[in-house]
Amino acid sequence: MDITQTFYDNLASQYDKLFLDWQVTIQEQAVILDRLFVDNGFDKSAHILDCACGIGTQAIGLALQGYNTTASDISDGELSEARERAAKNNVQLQFVNADFCALSETFSEQFDIVICMDNALPHMLTKSALEAAIKSITNQITDGGMFVASIRDYDTLLMDKPPYSPPYIHKTDKGQRVSFQTWTWDGDHYKLIQYIIDDENTLEISKFECEYRATRREELTNLLVSNGCSKVVWKFPEETGFYQPIVIARK
Repeated sequence: MDITQTFYDNLASQYDKLFLDWQVTIQEQAVILDRLFVDNGFDKSAHILDCACGIGTQAIGLALQGYNTTASDISDGELSEARERAAKNNVQLQFVNADFCALSETFSEQFDIVICMDNALPHMLTKSALEAAIKSITNQITDGGMFVASIRDYDTLLMDKPPYSPPYIHKTDKGQRVSFQTWTWDGDHYKLIQYIIDDENTLEISKFECEYRATRREELTNLLVSNGCSKVVWKFPEETGFYQPIVIARK
């Protein structure tokens, strides 16, 4: 099991603590994605694959919107959590363990829209790994279909290489939760430690470690174009309301 699978398997049961109210978040993000889909000519008949679904933050929200959604991830821990959350939301979703670098090994069909949210692509620690992921994903999109992904604004972050991310402080009726990350840089790679401090009922401190490669927008754009996408557009939080830059590529 690699570092990414271990990171998400361990984080799965606490991932929702990164949000003030996960249930509200899935609805808000689904509205944002729905708007992007509609703006690009798609409606609820579109078949969507969330190829890095995690605990279902986007996939469940989209299913609640009425989209035909399939969800996959490499983390069994997160898939288990996602299935429970889908059941609690009374939505029917197919959850599959699949590596987005080799989607054709799991899926025989193509999808109208493939999404890959929450900075999943920078888990690819080499250029060749990222290229393999983009090739795999674009091959699973129908002609005329769309790819949507969000990543951190690494073009800006690489200028200063900050040692940490600003904390999220969520006050609840039971106390508060604080989450933040420390970043240790080595070139365009960085080791990340995610801390979650839960001070609601009793004080609990959790720590999860992972690694990323900072991916510039130009690199990702070029890979999408070279793998069959004719139009690539970047949209930023002030435009979309989403917390990270979003790339939209049409095949």
